[in-house]
Amino acid sequence: MNIIRWTKMARARNCSKPVIWIWLISALTFYALFLMVTRNSTEWSISNAEQRSRLYHKMEKDLEEHGAAFLKQGETTQSLTLSDLFTLKDGVVTPVLKAANPPVRANVLYLKPEYSVPIAEAVRAVFSPHFDKAIWLQNSSLYHFSMFHASHHITAVPASEAQIEAEANAVRAVSETICPIKISLDRVVLTSTGVLVGCWQVDSGTDPVTIRQKLRNALPHAPAKQLYDAAMLHTSFARLLGHPSSWPEEANRVSELEFLHELVTRLNNKIHGTKATVSELWNVEEYDILALALNGRMKVRKFQLGCSKV
Repeated sequence: MNIIRWTKMARARNCSKPVIWIWLISALTFYALFLMVTRNSTEWSISNAEQRSRLYHKMEKDLEEHGAAFLKQGETTQSLTLSDLFTLKDGVVTPVLKAANPPVRANVLYLKPEYSVPIAEAVRAVFSPHFDKAIWLQNSSLYHFSMFHASHHITAVPASEAQIEAEANAVRAVSETICPIKISLDRVVLTSTGVLVGCWQVDSGTDPVTIRQKLRNALPHAPAKQLYDAAMLHTSFARLLGHPSSWPEEANRVSELEFLHELVTRLNNKIHGTKATVSELWNVEEYDILALALNGRMKVRKFQLGCSKV
């Protein structure tokens, strides 16, 4: 009897071993997959921020590596030269407004005046005393972050009124899926083309990479080549159009390039770390080239970001 009982117990133990191993392997597999998904999600989030940091570092080095091309009337932005954009006559800077045919169709995130005005005042305080009229200060009521173009002046995509209206409706639908973005000013850089650029990082909300992909999906006929890197989040604050008109006494012993770096450092000391919340996506028809930058003619459709998470 004892032998029979021992035999049954042994069989039961032998049968349970495969079941235990199957459960153990399944649990370990699930745990490994969970770690991979979690790690990949974190790495994706980090990679967007790191990509922005690398882009901003490269922009920061641009002036040092290529010199101040804007002092030689070189290319300034989007393959345009200073003479394409501005005239300077009798000490007055006037934008050159050229009709965009067809109109440029841009989608931009908007920076509200409660955030833009203090930045504009700091830019004016640091740069205007040394550049007199050789500077174009961006309109602080139009500070924006360029996201995606349905058509731009380099690759034009003509569209009928009905098609433009359909695009606007598609952008509105995208805005309803985007969460407001909390951002902080990472740094200000001066490019070799004379553009003073605010470079931002995302603290929370929908990442620019995701926003641009959503817009890409919503606007399938848009140019394949867009104007900016998918991770970038930047605002143009001003454009320098010529040499400094005055130098402080302590700057007399440094080169012009070093003085420009010093001014950028002063501005960074004032506004680095500025916080803002972005909650509007604008669909803009620019009837003049760079209308948003040059106070040109445009039609703006404004959409609130619909997601409530921040």
